[in-house]
This record gives sequence, structure tokens and C-alpha cells, in this order.
Amino acid sequence: MRTPNEIDGPLETPVRFVFPQWSNALLPAVIVMMLVAPIYAALVLTYGLSPVTHNVGYMPTQPIPFSHKIHAGELGLDCRYCHNTVEDAAKAAIPPTQTCMTCHAQVQTQSEALKPLWESYSEGTAIRWQRVHDLPDFVYFNHSAHVERGVGCASCHGRIDQMDVVFQSESLSMGWCLECHRDPEPNLRPLDQVTNLAFDPLVDQSAEARRGLLEGLRITPSEGCSTCHR
Repeated sequence: MRTPNEIDGPLETPVRFVFPQWSNALLPAVIVMMLVAPIYAALVLTYGLSPVTHNVGYMPTQPIPFSHKIHAGELGLDCRYCHNTVEDAAKAAIPPTQTCMTCHAQVQTQSEALKPLWESYSEGTAIRWQRVHDLPDFVYFNHSAHVERGVGCASCHGRIDQMDVVFQSESLSMGWCLECHRDPEPNLRPLDQVTNLAFDPLVDQSAEARRGLLEGLRITPSEGCSTCHR
């Protein structure tokens, strides 16, 4: 009796994938990655997009209980009176003690809450204010570039004039910034309304006015990495 090989011819040699011997050492790492990847993805979706992760609501205790609601709201102080570099520099200056003393040399002179202010003034030391909106060191943000293009303070910082204690109202994440760079029109306002915290670009002006600002100020925000990561 003839064998199958004799009847049908020789059997085809099975295809074999031969990997170098050193690749065996990668097997444990591949298995770990396959197990960890779904967990990592779940953590990113759960916590990476969480307001907590982006410090939304962050409200540090300040050395002096300064109320923006009183100063910017009730008294109507312009943001630039204290943060006087926003139109010319990348950073918004934190006011020195001398700026505060312009008023408080005569106002609330016996307030116990202002004791650190008097100590700072008499000793010539800086008040250790706690930064609320603190971007990572690898992110570059220029205040003047935005203020001079009709982006109001409230677009990033919220209604500061209604806050007794300032807190972070927006995520300031890369995605949040890119959303505005891709469609800046809803955040644009006339330059004389930039520090008007009550001005709503979507309510207090027409779509035609916003488009006019977009074209008139030649606003074409970049989305390239080097814009913010330098």
C-alpha cells in the first residue's frame, strides 16, 4: 500500500516564524504591557480629564484675606491697577506692598487682618502670596499677546469680581487652550472691554462684531507645539 506522500506527492513544509533567541526576554514585558495598558487607559479617562487633576476649584489660603469681590467688584478697581504688566509683558505682575499702601495707608489702618501688610511695608519684605493659576514650567503663556488681541481677563480667570477668595475656574489644560486657538471668535471683545469682567462676548455684542474683531485684529492663533512649548 502506498503512503499519502506517494499518492499525492510530498507534503508542503509548514511555515515557521523564527525569532532570535534574545526576543524571549521581551515576552514578560509584552505580557505586562498588555495587562497594564487597559488599566492605564481607564485611569487617564477617569482622572486625567478630571477637574481635580487640572486644579479646577483650587483655592489656596492667602497670607492676607484679599477680596477681589470688594476691590474689583464693589470698588471697581481695574485689573491693571494691581496687575500692571499684562499689556506689555508675558507675566501678570503681582502687586508689591507699596501698591496696596497707596490706599491702606489711610484705609483700614487698624485692621488686624492687614497686620502682615504693615509688617511687609515696615520691614521691606515681600508678601508671600500663593499663586492660584500656575502653569507647568514647560508651558509658555504671554498675557500681553492675549490682552492686546481682545481676550478678556474673565475668559481665563472667570468672574474675579464676584470672588471673595480667588479660585481657578478653568482647567487651563492643553486641550482647553487649543479649543480657543482653533475657534477664538467666541472669546473676543473690544480692547476697551478686556478688563470689564461683566462683559459677555456672546451676549453683549453681535456675531458680526466678533468676526470684525477677528479680521480687524488679524487674529490667526498658532496651533504649533513651539507656540507654548519653547
